[in-house]
Amino acid sequence: MAEFLDLESQDGVRMPWNVIPGTKQDALNCVVPVSVVYTPIKQFPSMPVLNYTPLRCRTCRSVLNPFCIVDFAAKIWICPFCFQRNHFPPHYASISDESLPAELFPQYTTVEYNSDASSAASAAVPPVFLFVVDTCVIEEEIGFLRSALAQAVELLPENSLVGLITFGTFVHVHELGFGALPKTYVFKGSKDVTKDQLLEQMSFFAKKPRPAVGVVAGARDGLSADSISRFLVPASECEFTINSVLEELQKDPWAVPADQRATRCTSTALSIAASLLGACVPGSAARIMAFIGGPATEGPAPIVSKQLSEPIRSHKDLDKDSVPHYHKCVKFYDGLAKQLVHQGHVLDLFACALDQVGIAELKTAVERTGGLVVLAESFGHSVFKDSLKRVFQSGDYDLGLSSNGIFEINCSKDLKIQGIIGPCASLEKKGPLCSDAVIGQGGTSAWKMCGLDKSTSLCLFFDVVRKESPDAAMQATSNQFYFQFLTYYQNSKGQMRLRVTTLSRRWIAGPESIQDLIAGFDQEAAAIVMARQVSFKMETEAEFDPIRWLDKALINLCSRFGEFQKDTPSSFSLSPRLSIFPQFMFHFRRSQFVQVFNNSPDETAYFRMILNRENVANSVVMVQPSLISYSFHSGPEPALLDVAAIAADKILLLDSFFTVVIFHGSTIAQWRKAGYHNEPEHQAFAQLLRAPHDDADLIIKERFPVPRLVICDQHGSQARFLLAKLNPSATYNTENYHPGGDIIFTDDVSFEVFLDHLQRLVVQ
Repeated sequence: MAEFLDLESQDGVRMPWNVIPGTKQDALNCVVPVSVVYTPIKQFPSMPVLNYTPLRCRTCRSVLNPFCIVDFAAKIWICPFCFQRNHFPPHYASISDESLPAELFPQYTTVEYNSDASSAASAAVPPVFLFVVDTCVIEEEIGFLRSALAQAVELLPENSLVGLITFGTFVHVHELGFGALPKTYVFKGSKDVTKDQLLEQMSFFAKKPRPAVGVVAGARDGLSADSISRFLVPASECEFTINSVLEELQKDPWAVPADQRATRCTSTALSIAASLLGACVPGSAARIMAFIGGPATEGPAPIVSKQLSEPIRSHKDLDKDSVPHYHKCVKFYDGLAKQLVHQGHVLDLFACALDQVGIAELKTAVERTGGLVVLAESFGHSVFKDSLKRVFQSGDYDLGLSSNGIFEINCSKDLKIQGIIGPCASLEKKGPLCSDAVIGQGGTSAWKMCGLDKSTSLCLFFDVVRKESPDAAMQATSNQFYFQFLTYYQNSKGQMRLRVTTLSRRWIAGPESIQDLIAGFDQEAAAIVMARQVSFKMETEAEFDPIRWLDKALINLCSRFGEFQKDTPSSFSLSPRLSIFPQFMFHFRRSQFVQVFNNSPDETAYFRMILNRENVANSVVMVQPSLISYSFHSGPEPALLDVAAIAADKILLLDSFFTVVIFHGSTIAQWRKAGYHNEPEHQAFAQLLRAPHDDADLIIKERFPVPRLVICDQHGSQARFLLAKLNPSATYNTENYHPGGDIIFTDDVSFEVFLDHLQRLVVQ
């Protein structure tokens, strides 16, 4: 594993196959697709930042990199992608073997260009935050929201612009630039408002007449700066105004009959927010931050009717296609996603309610724009409050929010791009690199990433197009596949940057290739690629059976790469490179990504959105949580994710990404309740109780969204958070119960039984 982590710390790349199958048939036989999990703007302390423009190939537009062949005498470089011979420009005249530019250093496979370092214009574009706040919530929630937003306003960057929209039955756009008294423009929640109607009704053309032709787009095209600054005001100037509006923020005043839900026009408010930003600041780093406290019941995209007699949709309803509003809502938010991507703006969603709010429908708009999503039970919950603080935090744990990204791929001609699963939107740049088989956002070699941060990770899928196995001479001479990833983005300081990562991986073909393929297999990356693929298929293919598909893939992989004698299950063995993969698949089959029972469509959509944007290390924890055991006999040590890990005299720390659980064995819990840790002679016990809390704090500090912390005792009601994740090796109908341990009341098979069945099916 260590060498794969080293590659990731150099380039932000993890690949299931680090030696690539060389032909189409070989790639199909390998089961796990040829793919890359790439974190475009991962932070590297040693990465060079070059203050000049990149040198590009004149045919394929790839950037000069360490894999180019350079003729120093003739001042020519040969592109590894299209073999075009390119001349160096005059300012490279002094290069030689001894004096190389940074982009040709073999260790600098990832470099960043800051070509607008000379122009200060880019730094003048301030970030924009438009808060869209739901007021159809109880008074207590309004109080929590008020204090959270007031804190967020204090943390905003000085130069940023702020706007505020509140909504309930009606949508209120607040004119923050009018400081003398509060002034709002009110729109009817049931009516969709076009951009032109919005500009007209909000008197954008009172002082400066509307241009006769062309699109109205910001201060350069048709709007006066004064009219924009009425609604989007610098944070340093409007803190008092916005705080006074927040202090007077009231629950939606319209009465709600006892048998009805509140009239909440979420879709109208988001549509007005998108149109307002599209008119005022198109192409700038703008975020719509939506704070939603319940289901939408009004406007062009209600997720449920106002009548409480109609229950909110469940997975069963979606499977039966019996949800009256679902397709209409998805179509509306698809349109909103297209509009936001075109404008280059991001939609962030903070959904805080015990009921569903419609994340399943909003998913495309948030995911295509690269928005952040947080799901909590209330605006008073630490998951929401701490996550909101993290968005604006600067320093060691800042998210590194960047915007206006464009991501492009170049690769060797024997590979084609199938698509990307992750937070991006296709720019529909078709070309010879695009495969006919599409996965996720495909049919293009360029994608828009309106919002991205330090941990945003894309999963790229490739097709090997070579049909027949090349001869040995060719395998010996040109046995490398090349990939180049270009990410243009605007960093948090407002500077435009270009990040270039160039990779080379050996390919191998023919029957002798198995050992080489195994040597380059990264089982963590493979598990996460399979997880993203299954999540995507579950959402897009109607009759897809995830368990059957995963089992079939696992059996095929084990029969191709395992060693065994036919019909003798006990002879089966897997190389250490593959040995943990069946375990990942076992836990993935039981995870909330596949087993949607007991989760609402909103929760499932939320879990999948996070899985689709996180890096491999974080995603592995979602699929197979980590478990650490603390006891008097030894320091903290990793424990098997098994019910056998529970003991009366141990404390367990479970990290499943979304929740962090501190679980006290029954004896430890009794001692704690007796207050032994407060007595001076039991300092060791006090330290033992403290240790898992310190480790949990470290996890929580680094993670976004902030996980929920559950502190529980053995046999307590909250112990279910731990028991649900453990391998049920001891259940109510097995013999192997040990005193002080625990059993799980389930009919699920244990990992041992799963492995036993797998071995029997593989050797058939």
